[in-house]
Formats: sequence, C-alpha cells, structure tokens
Amino acid sequence: MNVSVPAESALKDIFAEDFHIGAAVSSNTIKSQESLLTHHFNSITAENEMKFASVHPEEELYTFEEADQIVDFARKHGMAVRGHTLVWHNQTTDWLFRDKQNQLVSKAVLYERIRSHIQTVVGRYKGDIYAWDVVNEVIADDGDQLLRTSSWTEIAGDEFIAKTFEYAHAADPNALLFYNDYNESHPSKRDKIYTLVKSLLDRGVPIHGIGLQAHWNLFNPSLDDIRAAIEKYASLGLQLQLTELDVSVFRFEDKRADLTEPEPGMLEQQAEFYEAVFKLLKEYSDVISAVTFWGAADDHTWLSDFPVRGRKNWPLLFDERHRPKPAYYRLAALANHLRR
Repeated sequence: MNVSVPAESALKDIFAEDFHIGAAVSSNTIKSQESLLTHHFNSITAENEMKFASVHPEEELYTFEEADQIVDFARKHGMAVRGHTLVWHNQTTDWLFRDKQNQLVSKAVLYERIRSHIQTVVGRYKGDIYAWDVVNEVIADDGDQLLRTSSWTEIAGDEFIAKTFEYAHAADPNALLFYNDYNESHPSKRDKIYTLVKSLLDRGVPIHGIGLQAHWNLFNPSLDDIRAAIEKYASLGLQLQLTELDVSVFRFEDKRADLTEPEPGMLEQQAEFYEAVFKLLKEYSDVISAVTFWGAADDHTWLSDFPVRGRKNWPLLFDERHRPKPAYYRLAALANHLRR
C-alpha cells in the first residue's frame, strides 16, 4: 500500500517537549508504513525481530537480517531504537535451557549461554540501540508468589534477573536497561513489580527504568490506578517508559469475533480514553521519557489475533488506511490547548 505523507501535525512534534513517541515495527511494516512512521514517530521498537528465537534459533546460529533492517531504517531516518527483549519465558528457543540429553542444564551453563547471547546481540547494536528491555514479564500474575515459574526459575531461582542486567551493562555501559511487564497498573501486580525492582536497586544491580507495557482497553485500567502506578514506580528514582501502548475496543474477557468494524461510539470512547491518558502522562513528563505504541496503524496489530484468534481490533491512532482516527485529533487538540 502506498500512502502519502499525512498533512497532520506529527505526533513527535506534538509531544516534543514531553517524551519520545515510538512505534513497534516489523521488517514488513517499515516498508508498508514507511510514510506514517517517518512522519509521526522518532523512536521504534522491533516487535519480534530481536527476541531470542528470532536472532538465535540454534546455539551456533545467529540470524540478524531482519533486526539489521530495522536498525538500518532507524539510522536512515534519524530515529531512536529500543531493544526488545533479552530475557523472556516466551519466544526463547529451548536449546538455551537443555543439554543434548534434553535435561535442564546447570546454572553455570545457562549463565554462560545467556551472557554470550547478550554480549553478541547488545554488542552488535551498541551505539544504535539506546535502551533495552532486559528482563520481560517475570512477575507472577496471581496469588502471593512473586515470580512466575519458568525454565529460568527452575534452573537459577531469582538470581538470573540480576545476572542478566549485569551482562547487559557489561555489553553496553551506555545503554539504558529496563524491566518490562504488563498489567503493570493493576494494584497487586504493581506492588510485586515495585518489590522486585527495589530489591535489584538495593543490591546495586544496574537497572535504569521500568517499562509499563500499557496493553489497555476502553474499560481498564482506571486513571487512578495508572497514576498510582506511575507515582509508585517513580518513587524508586528510575525513569519510566510506556513501551507497548494500545487501547483495545474490547474488554479482555469479551470473546466476540463477529465485528467487522467498530460499533457506534467505540472510536469516540477510545478517543476520550487516549485523551485522558495523555493528559495524565504529560503531568509526569519529568519521569516518563518515552511513549511507544505497539504498532503504528490498525492494519497491523497483534490484537487482531489476541485473545481471540483472527478477530479484528482497532487499538491505535491510525486506521487501516493510515488515516488519523478521532483519538489522534484529541491528542493534537490536547497538546495545542495545554501549550496556550
């Protein structure tokens, strides 16, 4: 699809005094959405191309072609790049945790493998990638347990978290290092994230920020919960970034799959939510350094497959034809109003 550069004010200019404005991209969308991306955004994140399984599918094989395309695109257009992600329980090839007999490896072997991976990946993009989501989604969603059970915890307990931050810092001492998670504004999970990050800081672990994924919907979380999360995390003295922002038009538990276009009022409700959120974020622009949308336009969004496979969703500021939606105009008006 060839789309001309929009005439509307660029998001990166609207919020130039507040924070970087980013978008998740793929090796395909940097082509199909090039005009939209270069006009509105000054930061990008690889949606999948830098995850472990994408760049390191086999122990002796690295596949950097698609990740390199994204970094080259950013360099060409003067955009910042966030790296996503080094350590995660998903999209990590099983060889990392297993020996030739398919048994779990020792802690020492796991550490050497992940140290080598981080040194290679972070080292490759040193000077191009200014921030990394080092550890992703290790907090347990429910109950009193702090960490989710995974191959990481089975082999190394909670020690691997500090270790991987140390490895990332050694690979690029100038990169900003983030812990990143979802449901980050829900009170119970917010408190767990705070507990984990505070424990890392207390031990002198090199961590510089918390990533609030911000996969939200029209009904949840509340603005009060978002504010409380920002204030609690900021009290640690770290910078915050919204790393994966989108606003689903469905409640999470809504499993309808029959809508082919938004219902009447959905996009206006979405616009009101985005406006309220950005008004809040601007209040905290001294601690929030970047806001990254998980996509640029509704023609490419992971929410068209999750949590209902194949269902269409419309969570972003631009529609399938890359035209601004009501939410975009609310943000532009909000920024102009607050400047006066």
